[in-house]
Amino acid sequence: MSTKPVRANEPASDAGVARVDMKFEIVVIPVSDVDRAKEFYGRLGWRLDADYDSGKDFRVIQFTPPGSGCSIIFGKNVTPAAPGSSQGLYLIVSDIEAARDGLLGRGVEISKVFHDAAGVYAGTDEPYLFGRARVSGPDAEHRSYRSFASFHDPDGNGWLFQEITARLPGRIDPAATTFASANDLASAFRRAAAAHGEHEKRTGGQRDENWSDWYAAYMVAEQAGAELPQ
Repeated sequence: MSTKPVRANEPASDAGVARVDMKFEIVVIPVSDVDRAKEFYGRLGWRLDADYDSGKDFRVIQFTPPGSGCSIIFGKNVTPAAPGSSQGLYLIVSDIEAARDGLLGRGVEISKVFHDAAGVYAGTDEPYLFGRARVSGPDAEHRSYRSFASFHDPDGNGWLFQEITARLPGRIDPAATTFASANDLASAFRRAAAAHGEHEKRTGGQRDENWSDWYAAYMVAEQAGAELPQ
């Protein structure tokens, strides 16, 4: 029998060990005023899944953001965390300007779009994935993972939009391409159309009769973080 230690982040070598799916589903948000929080998250346009009140010092509310497989819950006597202490909660969007405009249209205060300071991590701004230096405006090259906008709920729990259109390699199963909403799918079509226009220029400007196959290959590769067709 082997006595080699296996770290927790290493895959087990024992073929007899079953792999169990672990789906991250709930984030608990600490709030001080349950009804105020319910009004706020409802105003975001999130789906109200549950509002259970025992009438005996216990209440739990669940909301789910559009297109998300993960939900939030908050309420009374559901967490020991201090109200407003949840920070760095990321909502992934394919079009950050549209997502920001959507919240502004609902009367929600949100920062302007910002990006990182290209390797400068120290600063005085509110911290996020790339440190404490925020540069106004979206990433100049519109790269995935690099553009953000932040907002807070009434207790100060901190949320950020992060724009992702192409995943890093290995993050998405290329055999299971999915889009969370019609808007995400439409955005993917627009990016594929722009890329296909460049493809047709490189091939002499003639109409590509197999454009649908090219679009499909591009959209699957983009989402999986694979090499894009040229």
